[in-house]
Amino acid sequence: MHISGGALPRPAETRIMVVANQKGGVGKTTTTVNLAASLALHGARVLVIDLDPQGNASTALGIDHHAEVPSIYDVLVESKPLADVVQPVRDVEGLFCAPATIDLAGAEIELVSVVARESRLQRAISSYEQPLDYVLIDCPPSLGLLTVNALVAGAEVVIPIQCEYYALEGLGQLLRNVELVRGHLNPRLHVSTILLTMYDGRTRLASQVAEEVRSHFGNEVLRTNIPRSVRISEAPSYGQTVLTYDPGSSGSLSYLEAAREIALRGAIPQQEQHNPEGAQ
Repeated sequence: MHISGGALPRPAETRIMVVANQKGGVGKTTTTVNLAASLALHGARVLVIDLDPQGNASTALGIDHHAEVPSIYDVLVESKPLADVVQPVRDVEGLFCAPATIDLAGAEIELVSVVARESRLQRAISSYEQPLDYVLIDCPPSLGLLTVNALVAGAEVVIPIQCEYYALEGLGQLLRNVELVRGHLNPRLHVSTILLTMYDGRTRLASQVAEEVRSHFGNEVLRTNIPRSVRISEAPSYGQTVLTYDPGSSGSLSYLEAAREIALRGAIPQQEQHNPEGAQ
Protein backbone atom coordinates (compact mmCIF):
# COMPACT_ATOMS: atom_id res chain seq x y z
CA MET A 1 0.00 0.00 0.00
CA HIS A 2 1.29 3.47 -0.86
CA ILE A 3 0.00 6.94 -0.11
CA SER A 4 -0.01 10.09 -2.13
CA GLY A 5 1.95 13.11 -1.05
CA GLY A 6 5.42 11.70 -1.65
CA ALA A 7 8.19 10.68 0.70
CA LEU A 8 9.20 12.78 3.67
CA PRO A 9 12.79 13.84 4.44
CA ARG A 10 14.70 11.00 6.04
CA PRO A 11 16.49 11.69 9.30
CA ALA A 12 20.30 12.01 9.21
CA GLU A 13 20.50 9.16 11.74
CA THR A 14 18.05 6.68 13.21
CA ARG A 15 15.55 8.44 15.46
CA ILE A 16 14.76 6.27 18.49
CA MET A 17 11.45 7.37 19.97
CA VAL A 18 10.01 6.10 23.26
CA VAL A 19 6.21 6.26 23.44
CA ALA A 20 5.48 6.51 27.15
CA ASN A 21 2.80 7.46 29.63
CA GLN A 22 2.27 5.39 32.76
CA LYS A 23 -1.42 6.28 32.68
CA GLY A 24 -3.33 3.51 30.90
CA GLY A 25 -5.88 4.13 28.17
CA VAL A 26 -4.32 7.25 26.67
CA GLY A 27 -3.75 5.77 23.22
CA LYS A 28 -0.09 4.85 23.70
CA THR A 29 -0.05 1.61 21.70
CA THR A 30 -2.49 3.01 19.13
CA THR A 31 -0.18 5.99 18.66
CA THR A 32 2.93 3.80 18.38
CA VAL A 33 1.59 1.51 15.66
CA ASN A 34 -0.25 4.18 13.66
CA LEU A 35 2.65 6.64 13.68
CA ALA A 36 4.99 3.79 12.69
CA ALA A 37 2.72 2.72 9.83
CA SER A 38 2.30 6.35 8.71
CA LEU A 39 6.07 6.92 8.61
CA ALA A 40 6.58 3.66 6.70
CA LEU A 41 3.86 4.60 4.20
CA HIS A 42 5.74 7.88 3.68
CA GLY A 43 8.78 5.81 2.59
CA ALA A 44 10.69 5.38 5.88
CA ARG A 45 12.07 2.11 7.30
CA VAL A 46 10.53 1.75 10.75
CA LEU A 47 10.92 -0.78 13.57
CA VAL A 48 8.33 -1.08 16.36
CA ILE A 49 9.65 -2.65 19.57
CA ASP A 50 6.79 -3.97 21.68
CA LEU A 51 7.89 -3.70 25.33
CA ASP A 52 4.44 -4.25 26.84
CA PRO A 53 3.83 -7.84 28.08
CA GLN A 54 0.23 -7.56 26.84
CA GLY A 55 1.62 -7.47 23.30
CA ASN A 56 -1.08 -5.12 21.97
CA ALA A 57 1.27 -3.45 19.48
CA SER A 58 2.20 -6.88 18.08
CA THR A 59 -1.51 -7.74 17.76
CA ALA A 60 -2.31 -4.45 15.99
CA LEU A 61 0.47 -5.09 13.48
CA GLY A 62 -0.77 -8.61 12.77
CA ILE A 63 2.37 -10.19 14.27
CA ASP A 64 2.13 -13.62 15.90
CA HIS A 65 3.25 -13.39 19.53
CA HIS A 66 2.25 -16.58 21.34
CA ALA A 67 4.64 -17.91 23.99
CA GLU A 68 6.90 -19.89 21.59
CA VAL A 69 7.60 -16.98 19.24
CA PRO A 70 11.11 -15.46 19.56
CA SER A 71 10.45 -12.09 21.16
CA ILE A 72 11.93 -9.03 22.82
CA TYR A 73 12.03 -11.09 26.05
CA ASP A 74 14.74 -13.28 24.49
CA VAL A 75 16.67 -10.15 23.53
CA LEU A 76 16.54 -8.60 27.01
CA VAL A 77 16.94 -11.70 29.17
CA GLU A 78 18.73 -14.23 26.95
CA SER A 79 20.85 -11.73 24.94
CA LYS A 80 19.47 -13.01 21.62
CA PRO A 81 20.31 -10.61 18.73
CA LEU A 82 17.45 -8.23 17.92
CA ALA A 83 17.63 -9.28 14.25
CA ASP A 84 16.60 -12.84 15.29
CA VAL A 85 13.21 -11.70 16.62
CA VAL A 86 12.24 -8.91 14.19
CA GLN A 87 9.39 -9.76 11.80
CA PRO A 88 8.17 -7.78 8.77
CA VAL A 89 4.64 -6.38 9.00
CA ARG A 90 2.61 -7.99 6.23
CA ASP A 91 0.46 -5.03 5.16
CA VAL A 92 3.02 -2.21 5.20
CA GLU A 93 6.29 -2.23 3.29
CA GLY A 94 9.25 -0.96 5.32
CA LEU A 95 7.57 -1.64 8.69
CA PHE A 96 8.97 -4.24 11.10
CA CYS A 97 8.12 -5.41 14.62
CA ALA A 98 9.99 -7.02 17.51
CA PRO A 99 7.04 -8.68 19.28
CA ALA A 100 6.29 -9.03 22.98
CA THR A 101 5.08 -12.29 24.53
CA ILE A 102 3.64 -12.91 27.97
CA ASP A 103 7.15 -14.03 29.08
CA LEU A 104 8.00 -10.33 29.23
CA ALA A 105 5.84 -10.05 32.38
CA GLY A 106 8.60 -11.78 34.35
CA ALA A 107 11.48 -9.92 32.70
CA GLU A 108 11.60 -7.11 35.28
CA ILE A 109 12.27 -9.64 38.07
CA GLU A 110 14.72 -11.69 35.99
CA LEU A 111 16.69 -8.59 35.02
CA VAL A 112 17.19 -7.40 38.61
CA SER A 113 20.41 -9.40 39.06
CA VAL A 114 21.76 -8.79 35.54
CA VAL A 115 24.78 -6.52 35.08
CA ALA A 116 23.94 -3.20 33.32
CA ARG A 117 20.29 -4.23 33.31
CA GLU A 118 19.08 -0.73 32.34
CA SER A 119 20.99 -0.75 29.05
CA ARG A 120 20.12 -4.19 27.64
CA LEU A 121 17.77 -2.77 25.02
CA GLN A 122 20.15 0.05 24.08
CA ARG A 123 22.93 -2.47 23.38
CA ALA A 124 20.59 -4.67 21.34
CA ILE A 125 19.49 -1.74 19.17
CA SER A 126 23.07 -0.51 18.63
CA SER A 127 24.13 -3.92 17.32
CA TYR A 128 21.17 -4.19 14.92
CA GLU A 129 22.70 -3.87 11.46
CA GLN A 130 19.72 -3.28 9.16
CA PRO A 131 19.31 0.40 8.19
CA LEU A 132 16.39 2.08 9.98
CA ASP A 133 15.01 5.61 9.89
CA TYR A 134 12.89 5.26 13.04
CA VAL A 135 12.59 2.94 16.02
CA LEU A 136 9.38 3.37 18.03
CA ILE A 137 9.28 1.68 21.42
CA ASP A 138 5.87 0.95 22.95
CA CYS A 139 6.23 0.98 26.75
CA PRO A 140 4.05 -0.71 29.37
CA PRO A 141 1.81 1.59 31.46
CA SER A 142 4.29 1.68 34.37
CA LEU A 143 7.67 3.19 35.16
CA GLY A 144 9.51 -0.07 35.91
CA LEU A 145 12.68 -1.58 34.46
CA LEU A 146 11.19 -2.17 31.00
CA THR A 147 10.33 1.52 30.62
CA VAL A 148 13.75 2.49 32.01
CA ASN A 149 15.36 0.26 29.34
CA ALA A 150 13.37 2.13 26.71
CA LEU A 151 14.37 5.54 28.11
CA VAL A 152 18.05 4.55 28.16
CA ALA A 153 17.82 3.28 24.56
CA GLY A 154 15.94 6.26 23.11
CA ALA A 155 16.74 9.89 22.43
CA GLU A 156 13.18 11.22 22.13
CA VAL A 157 10.14 10.72 24.33
CA VAL A 158 6.70 10.89 22.70
CA ILE A 159 3.87 11.38 25.20
CA PRO A 160 0.28 10.78 24.08
CA ILE A 161 -2.18 12.72 26.26
CA GLN A 162 -5.89 12.09 26.02
CA CYS A 163 -8.17 15.12 25.92
CA GLU A 164 -10.11 14.20 29.05
CA TYR A 165 -10.38 15.31 32.65
CA TYR A 166 -7.21 14.48 34.67
CA ALA A 167 -5.21 14.38 31.41
CA LEU A 168 -2.08 15.79 33.06
CA GLU A 169 -2.42 13.75 36.25
CA GLY A 170 0.60 11.55 36.89
CA LEU A 171 2.58 13.17 34.10
CA GLY A 172 4.90 14.85 36.59
CA GLN A 173 6.26 11.46 37.66
CA LEU A 174 7.04 10.48 34.06
CA LEU A 175 8.80 13.80 33.46
CA ARG A 176 10.82 13.36 36.68
CA ASN A 177 11.86 9.89 35.53
CA VAL A 178 12.90 11.27 32.15
CA GLU A 179 15.05 13.84 34.02
CA LEU A 180 16.57 11.14 36.25
CA VAL A 181 17.45 8.93 33.29
CA ARG A 182 18.87 11.93 31.43
CA GLY A 183 20.97 12.91 34.47
CA HIS A 184 22.35 9.46 35.23
CA LEU A 185 22.12 7.19 32.19
CA ASN A 186 21.28 8.93 28.91
CA PRO A 187 22.14 12.64 28.46
CA ARG A 188 20.55 12.72 24.95
CA LEU A 189 17.05 11.94 26.25
CA HIS A 190 14.41 14.66 25.91
CA VAL A 191 10.67 15.02 25.46
CA SER A 192 10.35 15.90 21.78
CA THR A 193 6.67 15.30 21.06
CA ILE A 194 3.33 15.61 22.85
CA LEU A 195 0.35 14.25 20.92
CA LEU A 196 -3.24 15.01 21.90
CA THR A 197 -5.39 11.90 21.43
CA MET A 198 -9.11 11.06 21.67
CA TYR A 199 -9.95 14.66 20.78
CA ASP A 200 -13.65 15.43 20.44
CA GLY A 201 -14.01 18.89 18.95
CA ARG A 202 -17.69 19.02 19.95
CA THR A 203 -16.89 19.22 23.66
CA ARG A 204 -15.69 22.22 25.58
CA LEU A 205 -13.61 19.95 27.82
CA ALA A 206 -11.46 18.73 24.90
CA SER A 207 -10.56 22.26 23.83
CA GLN A 208 -9.86 23.25 27.46
CA VAL A 209 -7.52 20.27 27.92
CA ALA A 210 -5.81 21.01 24.60
CA GLU A 211 -5.30 24.61 25.68
CA GLU A 212 -3.90 23.55 29.05
CA VAL A 213 -1.49 21.04 27.47
CA ARG A 214 -0.32 23.63 24.94
CA SER A 215 0.28 26.21 27.66
CA HIS A 216 2.29 23.63 29.67
CA PHE A 217 4.38 22.20 26.85
CA GLY A 218 4.40 24.82 24.08
CA ASN A 219 6.29 23.78 20.97
CA GLU A 220 6.52 20.10 21.89
CA VAL A 221 2.77 19.71 21.22
CA LEU A 222 1.97 18.68 17.64
CA ARG A 223 -0.52 20.88 15.81
CA THR A 224 -2.40 17.75 14.72
CA ASN A 225 -4.87 16.27 17.22
CA ILE A 226 -5.97 12.64 16.94
CA PRO A 227 -9.78 12.47 16.99
CA ARG A 228 -11.85 10.06 19.03
CA SER A 229 -12.66 7.48 16.35
CA VAL A 230 -14.47 4.15 16.11
CA ARG A 231 -12.23 3.18 13.17
CA ILE A 232 -9.05 3.65 15.23
CA SER A 233 -10.55 1.45 17.99
CA GLU A 234 -11.75 -1.27 15.60
CA ALA A 235 -8.55 -1.70 13.55
CA PRO A 236 -6.48 -3.75 16.09
CA SER A 237 -9.17 -6.45 16.32
CA TYR A 238 -8.48 -7.09 12.61
CA GLY A 239 -4.71 -7.20 13.19
CA GLN A 240 -4.30 -3.90 11.37
CA THR A 241 -3.45 -0.26 11.90
CA VAL A 242 -6.14 2.25 10.97
CA LEU A 243 -3.98 3.19 7.95
CA THR A 244 -4.69 -0.13 6.21
CA TYR A 245 -8.07 -0.81 7.86
CA ASP A 246 -9.70 2.43 6.70
CA PRO A 247 -7.20 4.64 4.83
CA GLY A 248 -9.70 7.46 4.19
CA SER A 249 -10.95 7.78 7.77
CA SER A 250 -10.34 10.89 9.88
CA GLY A 251 -8.18 8.82 12.26
CA SER A 252 -5.97 7.59 9.43
CA LEU A 253 -5.53 11.05 7.94
CA SER A 254 -4.74 12.53 11.36
CA TYR A 255 -1.98 9.99 12.04
CA LEU A 256 -0.51 10.60 8.57
CA GLU A 257 -0.46 14.33 9.31
CA ALA A 258 1.07 13.80 12.78
CA ALA A 259 3.78 11.60 11.23
CA ARG A 260 4.49 14.31 8.65
CA GLU A 261 4.93 16.86 11.46
CA ILE A 262 7.28 14.54 13.34
CA ALA A 263 9.36 13.84 10.23
CA LEU A 264 9.62 17.53 9.29
CA ARG A 265 10.52 18.52 12.86
CA GLY A 266 13.26 15.90 12.86
CA ALA A 267 14.70 17.38 9.69
CA ILE A 268 14.92 20.91 11.16
CA PRO A 269 17.87 20.39 13.57
CA GLN A 270 20.01 18.93 10.76
CA GLN A 271 19.27 21.96 8.58
CA GLU A 272 20.15 24.27 11.43
CA GLN A 273 23.47 22.47 11.89
CA HIS A 274 24.38 23.15 8.27
CA ASN A 275 23.06 26.70 8.38
CA PRO A 276 23.74 28.10 11.85
CA GLU A 277 21.65 31.03 12.99
CA GLY A 278 22.93 34.23 11.58
CA ALA A 279 24.71 32.59 8.63
CA GLN A 280 23.94 34.20 5.29
